[in-house]
Amino acid sequence: QVQLVESGGGSVQAGGSLRLSCAASGRAISRFAMGWFRQAPGKERELVAGINWRANNAYYADSVQGRFTISRDNAKNTVDLQMNSLKPDDTAVYYCATDRVPWSATAGPRTAYAYWGQGTQVTVSS
Repeated sequence: QVQLVESGGGSVQAGGSLRLSCAASGRAISRFAMGWFRQAPGKERELVAGINWRANNAYYADSVQGRFTISRDNAKNTVDLQMNSLKPDDTAVYYCATDRVPWSATAGPRTAYAYWGQGTQVTVSS
């Protein structure tokens, strides 16, 4: 079974940057779409970015469009999320996730994300 471990979270001031990384084991992720979700206190978990298996199609939530960039390195079995111009509203626990089925052409909200890591906390202060 796939295991996902996130890293790179922390505390930054508004306007700062962080780079999150997700390392997968137990499965080669090269055939699967990958996504980054977040969940803030009292809110539902939301998909903020996704990338398809070929890395030629990416999805971004409106709230992060132009500020976040998702990328993947299939050789290293990792997926990263570069977060720039961070805002206090970006404060949340961030989770990496993988698609349940392979070869998905897209990676948006309709993707069958089924496996999540334990999450990494991101805190943005004003």
